[in-house]
Amino acid sequence: MKSEQIVLASRPHGLPSSENFRFEKRETGKLNDNEVLLKTWYISVDPYMRGRMNDVKSYAASFQVDQPIAGGVVAKVIESRSKSFAKGDTVFGMLPWATYCVEKAENLRKVDTQSAPPSYSLGILGMPGLTAYFGMTEIGKPKAGETVVVSGAAGAVGIVAGQIAKIHGSYVVGIAGSDEKCKLLKEQFGFDEAINYKTAKAMRKVIAAVCTKGVDVYYDNVGGEITDAVIDNLNFHSRIVLCGQISLYNSIGIQTGPRIFPLLLTRSILVQGFIVGNYSNHFGEGFAHLTQWVKEGKLKYKETIIHGFDKLPDTFISLFSGKNQGKMLVETE
Repeated sequence: MKSEQIVLASRPHGLPSSENFRFEKRETGKLNDNEVLLKTWYISVDPYMRGRMNDVKSYAASFQVDQPIAGGVVAKVIESRSKSFAKGDTVFGMLPWATYCVEKAENLRKVDTQSAPPSYSLGILGMPGLTAYFGMTEIGKPKAGETVVVSGAAGAVGIVAGQIAKIHGSYVVGIAGSDEKCKLLKEQFGFDEAINYKTAKAMRKVIAAVCTKGVDVYYDNVGGEITDAVIDNLNFHSRIVLCGQISLYNSIGIQTGPRIFPLLLTRSILVQGFIVGNYSNHFGEGFAHLTQWVKEGKLKYKETIIHGFDKLPDTFISLFSGKNQGKMLVETE
């Protein structure tokens, strides 16, 4: 079967552009035993993929030039030579950016389309949801009455992280990049306060004014100047959950910021970076809690869905200007 795929045409220097991607036609090939033919349905675009476009050693292998880009995908089985999957099943896998592909059955997980929308497997009931869950519960450990600040709060991870802190009884402040997002955080997702960093003229003072008792947990998705401002407001024995640094992913050089270690030392502050794979042995627990909270209405979610396979490169690039609310996806149908 003929398929269209997107390959990495060249490695970006700074912010990616359309020139770094190339569309190609290819044949999917024949099915072997224990393989399935898949039709792509939803494709996830995630900030971590920017790092994989560089030729550097990291926790995930680099994308190779002239090879397909790959990431989280929800797809439909249209032909199967596996006992595990039948035609018509919906599955999740780490798959190439392609309209059709052949994959081994052991690399796929069946998606329950009855209990939640299938796209949730790429968001709140997938990697972003698990990232928020483990980062907040295992590192942040928010308590009732504490103050929690979440940067990148209107993104796929931030929305869930803030709500989990609310479930634990904390006072939650979100930082986002527009008044619309701030309104969304407060009215739809139950954040106590929200700060628009693009209009705040003195972030340190604004955070201090909103967090009158200081900050006990900082869930950091962005890094840079926003993090500098939050750190000045951290309490003794506070915790920093180092999840992402999206403000720095397209930096060409190494940026120099405040020397924060003296403050971390004197206030006995914990800083821990993590990736969701660190907790792979506990994914079952995470899925169970997230699923239950969604069913109970304690966790709400939002998706930004762009339609059309050809929109993938531009959709990915738009992540870095904050055009998404919640999880950013491309639907191919």
